[in-house]
Amino acid sequence: MNTTALTYRIALASMTGMNAELATRLLDVVGDEQQLFGMSERDLKRATGGGRSRLYSDAYRQQCLRQAVQEEEFVRDNGIGIVYYTDQEGYPRRLREAQDAPVLLYTLGECALDSAHVISVVGTRHATQYGIRFCDTLIGDLARALPDLVVVSGLAYGIDIAAHRAALKHHVPTVAVMARGLNRIYPAAHRADAAAIVKHGGMLVTEYGSNSEVHKSNFLARNRIIAALSDCTVVVESGTTGGALVTASLAMSYDRDVLAVPGRCGDEFSSGCNRLIRTNQAGLITCADDLLSAMRWQTEVSDKQPTQLSLFPDLTDDEQQVVDLLRDRGEMHINDLTTTLQIPIYRLMSTLVELDCRNIVITLPGCRYTLH
Repeated sequence: MNTTALTYRIALASMTGMNAELATRLLDVVGDEQQLFGMSERDLKRATGGGRSRLYSDAYRQQCLRQAVQEEEFVRDNGIGIVYYTDQEGYPRRLREAQDAPVLLYTLGECALDSAHVISVVGTRHATQYGIRFCDTLIGDLARALPDLVVVSGLAYGIDIAAHRAALKHHVPTVAVMARGLNRIYPAAHRADAAAIVKHGGMLVTEYGSNSEVHKSNFLARNRIIAALSDCTVVVESGTTGGALVTASLAMSYDRDVLAVPGRCGDEFSSGCNRLIRTNQAGLITCADDLLSAMRWQTEVSDKQPTQLSLFPDLTDDEQQVVDLLRDRGEMHINDLTTTLQIPIYRLMSTLVELDCRNIVITLPGCRYTLH
């Protein structure tokens, strides 16, 4: 086998259960990565005090080494970057603080992972228009206030991809943390988004090599990287269980701030957020100013007014009633609007058309309406 120092690093990182803390303790005893893979099973057990770990097996270590040779070739042929946990430059400083940080990261693209302001945005895969619009408004407003903003998420369906797309729309570098190797984008439907992320100053990041098997546990494990890369985690929409709540819990364990977007009582995909807020596990966030205030971040536009105060200026009485009701209910059929507001249908239609023309409401299929 044609091995290099990088080969041994890749092999070490690929070992089941390996993380930066364990790697540090192990290498402190055996010397370096090459010695770890050169020692016999007996000598390694003697040096480390023995144990039942798979890493003692000669066959397992040689298997990791053979796969690492292939991985190094794949990395070289595809222009993929590698950052190792001992690299003083390149390995993200926030991630280094996590006790279970990965040994190695594979990266595609160029992005300042140590930027002064990094947020992660996570949520349900079943995002509603409410959550998607919130992502767009939040990231757009933060982009105007923080020129060095970076947005991190997981490239999944729902809130994750909404956050990435909002970042791209507002020219904010965004980082997609993946649960598999860079040889295949998952989900495939987001391949074009992944390419756009790399092209526009963002980055794809994973701890998994191209020959790694994909397990369900990978998706939960990658959430720790999303949480640890960021100063704060924003949960936009979530049910009572799911990956977004796992990410929030991990962020709390790293002593990072967690913020959650409130939703209507009884709304399935706001129940997790509402519970985080109710149990004081997360701060409440309704706009960019809430995040800036919670994080005590100084902005370039010190006299900027909160977006929500100036969204709907100069409304008539009928228009204000419609806006207030939709803000409270979220999405309504025209029959429910006229019944609740007691506004004649002809007058309500005129009001809705005017609000739609001014981009204050959105007309949905089936005569349903919601706020823009």
